[in-house]
Amino acid sequence: MPIVVDIDVMLAKRKMSVGDLADRVGITPANLAVLKNGRAKAVRFTTLAALCEALNCQPGDLLRWEAEDAVSDDIAGVDMK
Repeated sequence: MPIVVDIDVMLAKRKMSVGDLADRVGITPANLAVLKNGRAKAVRFTTLAALCEALNCQPGDLLRWEAEDAVSDDIAGVDMK
């Protein structure tokens, strides 16, 4: 999927654990892991807003679009940039 989730980047920048973020947002750590690892099929705007509030960021800091070829190359370990 060409949507890349960068929650782990924001967690590192904020020096926050997955468990702490899950508590602040009001979701389980397992559901946060599904979202963080890009396995979620959808995200509610209320959840996205809660993530942004807890991390003091914008939605674009958490989600970004990459062309399908670039994502495939990244998965294969090839850096085309």
